[in-house]
Amino acid sequence: MIRRFLDALYLFAGYAAGFFLIAILVLMMGLSIGREVGFNIPAGDDFTSWCMAAMAFLGLAHTFKSGEMIRVGLLIDNFQGRKRWFFEVFSLVLGLGFAGFFAWHAAVMTWQSYEFNDVAGGVVPMPLWIPQLGYSGGLVILFIAMLDEFVHVVLRGQPPRYEKPPPQSDEEIVERAMASGV
Repeated sequence: MIRRFLDALYLFAGYAAGFFLIAILVLMMGLSIGREVGFNIPAGDDFTSWCMAAMAFLGLAHTFKSGEMIRVGLLIDNFQGRKRWFFEVFSLVLGLGFAGFFAWHAAVMTWQSYEFNDVAGGVVPMPLWIPQLGYSGGLVILFIAMLDEFVHVVLRGQPPRYEKPPPQSDEEIVERAMASGV
């Protein structure tokens, strides 16, 4: 049950990131077309930047769990067996530490913005904690995803779920490169 909840959380974060990507498209098109026809979206640039931050941070956990996040694979792939496991654990601990540090401070910043009633200084007086939720929420979900993998790899002794198996043929290498947009 917990596994299904966590997988749903990561998928939700990925879909939320996709929603904010579409919102960026709509806002940018509205701003561009609006300039030509004399229509202005109040604080359109502010909303676009808030959507961009939410998209970037909410997409982190889903990207990590899908095995698409850039990692230290070039270093780790040179090792086998126990050495590889040690470097994998070291990478997870280091990533977990950074994700936890940033998630904590982002959550504190969002909470303080709520407590102090901080308001954006732009055209639309938006309470700052609202757009900060995407940033802090994305980092918290990334921390949860990394903790989930830490438990899976270190405490249960399983291979990482975020690591894709090595390609079996030259065609598979090309397919993966084409699918990743490289």
